[in-house]
Amino acid sequence: MVETAATPPAAVVRDVRWDDFHDLTQIYYHLYDERARGEPIGITLFEEPPGLSDEVEWFARLYRDVLAGHQITSVAEVDGHVVGNCSIRCHGPNALAETAHVAILGIIVDAPFRGRGIGEALMRHAIGRARGKFEVIRLTVFSVNERAQRLYRKLGFVHVGHQPRAIRRGERYFDEEEMVLLLDPLPARAAKH
Repeated sequence: MVETAATPPAAVVRDVRWDDFHDLTQIYYHLYDERARGEPIGITLFEEPPGLSDEVEWFARLYRDVLAGHQITSVAEVDGHVVGNCSIRCHGPNALAETAHVAILGIIVDAPFRGRGIGEALMRHAIGRARGKFEVIRLTVFSVNERAQRLYRKLGFVHVGHQPRAIRRGERYFDEEEMVLLLDPLPARAAKH
């Protein structure tokens, strides 16, 4: 009898919910483990993992911004657990700022689930929700993360800048690339007099 590898379960991509806090926090803490193993993870971290109370503050702020319409957060769920998220948040301080049409994208997929198309599904969902809300989506990516850069280009992002030694991790430096995706222009707001 020939054994075949089990097909990984499909991810369900949806908007973030309040009860996703625990899974999202665990994914974030796993990044510290990856960094400790010397893996060049593509996200900047604090020197030490934040405490649980800090994570509660972060998630409450994220969820409040989602409810207020200042942020879009998509999550991927496999077997009832969130395994990744993609957030697109307003760059400006509020919806009336001159930079409110610009958004910043961040994405994390837990290590065991990378390379399965989950990141692409997350980004497509979040970008779809960002249309009509933002005109420009910006992101930065470690220069060594070529796989992520290929995905971003596939989704329409273009390279607009390079920052040498943007990240210092111990004695090692990482350069960053800045990329943008241009969406349709938003209707002009009426000027207030």
